[in-house]
Amino acid sequence: MAWLVFVLAFVIVGLGVVVAAFGGSRRRRSGRPSRGNQRVTSVVVGLLIIVAGLALPALMLVVNHDDQAQATGGVRLTAAEQNGRILFARNCANCHTLTAANAVGTVGPNLDNLRPPEALVKNAVTQGRAGGAGQMPQGLLSGQDLDDVAAFVAVSAGR
Repeated sequence: MAWLVFVLAFVIVGLGVVVAAFGGSRRRRSGRPSRGNQRVTSVVVGLLIIVAGLALPALMLVVNHDDQAQATGGVRLTAAEQNGRILFARNCANCHTLTAANAVGTVGPNLDNLRPPEALVKNAVTQGRAGGAGQMPQGLLSGQDLDDVAAFVAVSAGR
């Protein structure tokens, strides 16, 4: 839908330029348009530039305002899951692969393949792996941050 609005806007601007270029205007004997016609043309062209340069990008932002709320695969994320994606990027993406977070770590397991439930994510983050003596330390996150990351991974892994 957004691309259609964008294309139509430029078609309209193009038609306006053609009409202005080929439109019949009264010319004085010297063959030049009157000063009034030049001013009107300048104002119209200026307004078209402003509309194309400011209003169209603003319209695209309004039309696409909720794109950040989707993870890969069309999964709709809640506010907590969006926060979980941000926290995952900061704390987990270096080691784990998760497409929804654009993470390509190779040290830890690929979460897209593992598809862990929320409880397993919470357990792994809280306790670490190999009793905390492994490569994943324990207690990386806690409280609401832990809940948000676990919800995000559970909802988006493998999708």
